[in-house]
Amino acid sequence: MSEPAGRADRLAARVAEREIDRLLVTNLVNVAWLTGFTGTNGACLVEPGRHLFLTDFRYAERAAEIEGWEVEIVTGEWLKGVAAALAGRVGVEDGHVTLRDYGRLRELAGDEVEVVPAGGDVEDLRRVKDPAEIEAVAAAAELTDSIYLELIERGLTGRTEEEVARYAVARMREMGAEPSFPPIVASGPNGASPHAEPGPREIGLGELVTIDMGSRLDGYCSDCTRTFATGPEGGLDDRAGGIYEVTLAANLAGLEATRAGALGSEVDAVARKLIADAGHGDRFGHGLGHGVGLEIHEAPRLGPRSEDELRTGEIVTVEPGIYLPGETGVRIEDMVVVGAEGVARNFSTVPKALTFVA
Repeated sequence: MSEPAGRADRLAARVAEREIDRLLVTNLVNVAWLTGFTGTNGACLVEPGRHLFLTDFRYAERAAEIEGWEVEIVTGEWLKGVAAALAGRVGVEDGHVTLRDYGRLRELAGDEVEVVPAGGDVEDLRRVKDPAEIEAVAAAAELTDSIYLELIERGLTGRTEEEVARYAVARMREMGAEPSFPPIVASGPNGASPHAEPGPREIGLGELVTIDMGSRLDGYCSDCTRTFATGPEGGLDDRAGGIYEVTLAANLAGLEATRAGALGSEVDAVARKLIADAGHGDRFGHGLGHGVGLEIHEAPRLGPRSEDELRTGEIVTVEPGIYLPGETGVRIEDMVVVGAEGVARNFSTVPKALTFVA
């Protein structure tokens, strides 16, 4: 977990700009980003001049190590203890609090406390990564790329999709990481499903294999997709090779359009146009990309309806694809840092030129 110093002050400044006195943060990912705490029960109450962290007795010793926060150990019922710390007009993360807990908090807090929906600020702050976060993502990406190179060296032909996926997960864990999501290994016609689950299908010769995987290391995620051809070079039919080249061109165009100030919809449109012009517009049904950080999918979004304006320091994926039902599919995904003039850093180092794997 990267150093969280100063993040609570940035959030407190946001709170001061809103019509609330303080913000209650209960989403554990947001709690971790603010404090570095990675336990299973914790909350933050943030206001200008005061940062209060609440947890239960199980984490008393760990909480004492959190710097810059006043710590309160809740005994008895958790929500009752949280409600006792509230005062004035309190915003809650309405995107994460259940309707039942919201009602219970309002009941327990009493008539002198106003509990109102006020989510989204922490997620918005999390969009722009600090240098420590960027290096954490880079480490996860480097680990993932090393596994890709191992898979290329070991070969794919004759192995089942499940076997390839299990190997990747095992290697991540051997190197101290966890998968940031269940790996996708989709061969032949299974590649036509963007989120295919690895199955017992044996990977054959002369076909495309899409592998989408990422590692979670020290709390931060990586995400990368590569599509390989199996067998000797030249053994792939022209149709499959053709959609690979179109997808690669769309990936490169999307990367070229990725820069601070661009809307997610604008970047998506650049890559999507290339695929549509090649006659496959109806075969690219998902958005071009998404943010990556503590979560594998976070803001901003790159898609046809995205109004997110990209900012310097965000980490996003660029992952166009073409999926031909019953035949095959291609997706090529890079994970990059947004810069003022374009991509500031591409974490995905596995070659993108069509690679033939034994």
